[in-house]
Amino acid sequence: MKELNAFELNENMISTIGRDWMLVTAGTEESFNTMTVSWGGVGILWNKPVVYTFIRPQRYTYEFLENSEYYTMSAYPNEYRNALKLCGTRSGRDINKPLETGLTPVFDEKAPYFEQARLVLVCRKLYVQDLCESGATDKSILANYHGDDYHRMYVSEIVKVLVNE
Repeated sequence: MKELNAFELNENMISTIGRDWMLVTAGTEESFNTMTVSWGGVGILWNKPVVYTFIRPQRYTYEFLENSEYYTMSAYPNEYRNALKLCGTRSGRDINKPLETGLTPVFDEKAPYFEQARLVLVCRKLYVQDLCESGATDKSILANYHGDDYHRMYVSEIVKVLVNE
């Protein structure tokens, strides 16, 4: 994989996250988990290139993000769409996602990702905030929530960008 500066990233991240989906992966070589995300974004905040990621507390990956300073967000060629579907619908508490999907883990010095990725963002957490009903200025977005299952937002610095050539 080739390393880029975050400012060299030339990709429509709205499409990559929202339509193509990404995997968010956190943990160590001994214990890690991954899940599919289709909400989030990339931008500049606090004079840093950042990614923002949203994870519900009941998701198994949440535990790994909470206990890790770093995590990855990775994008895949379309041929891995079924693997991403599985990672978004099945819990790592119940299955071994790498075994079930055929994805091969790679353990960066900071956080894991998968060999088949075409793009990897290595992220360092800067800020977390729990979403809540009182923060919704457009109440129609509350249709995405049932009960008290609001996401936690992670704002993270993009410390490394890897692209598969």
